[in-house]
Amino acid sequence: MAINIVEKIDGFVKVRHVIISVSNKNELESFIPSLLEINPKIRLFSTGGTYSRITEILGDRASSCLTPVSDYTGQPETQGGLVKTLDFKIYLGLLTETYNDAHQQDLQRTGAVPIDMVVVNLYPFKETISKGDVNVEQARGNIDIGGPCMIRASAKNFIRVAPVVDPSDYTRIISEMKANQGKISLKLRYELAEKAFEHTAVYDRHIADFLASKSFDDVGACYQITED
Repeated sequence: MAINIVEKIDGFVKVRHVIISVSNKNELESFIPSLLEINPKIRLFSTGGTYSRITEILGDRASSCLTPVSDYTGQPETQGGLVKTLDFKIYLGLLTETYNDAHQQDLQRTGAVPIDMVVVNLYPFKETISKGDVNVEQARGNIDIGGPCMIRASAKNFIRVAPVVDPSDYTRIISEMKANQGKISLKLRYELAEKAFEHTAVYDRHIADFLASKSFDDVGACYQITED
């Protein structure tokens, strides 16, 4: 398979579509209204508790700009939020390139939109295992799947998408968007991508170290294991 080599990109990308799904909801009360102040036509997609929090922040305004991811994809969340964002339309929107005609045709074919910003931070795995007496099953339940996938996809496609993993970056993002008519520079997107890959690398390191610290007997003690 030939590797797709991108030659033309936009230095500044206007933020029109944003996915937000965060464990750490700090600073959303200022970040979300600021995004809408800069671009009143911005469209937000969200899930679960984050969707509820944004609805609280925006009140009556939420109905005009906020869409549940499940409504966008046409796929309801599975029990306990097990699968929320692992969907073709999501990743098409994250990975498509602006000047690739085939990608643009795929967006039109599926009714998908290009996602310009991903605001995601992950299930609190480190915090969970730091509580002590946490067994393998309790830790396993706090391993985030959809979040790292969206972070990696958006960071890979920094040529068009801004991956945001840290609330401390919200102020800088808003400042740049205000100064550039709602757009984010390639420089900032690249720096956010570096931070995003570091975020997932550290997250995976915590998981690997925890699993390595447990014996197989620790695993077996968590479950009723059938022999068939």
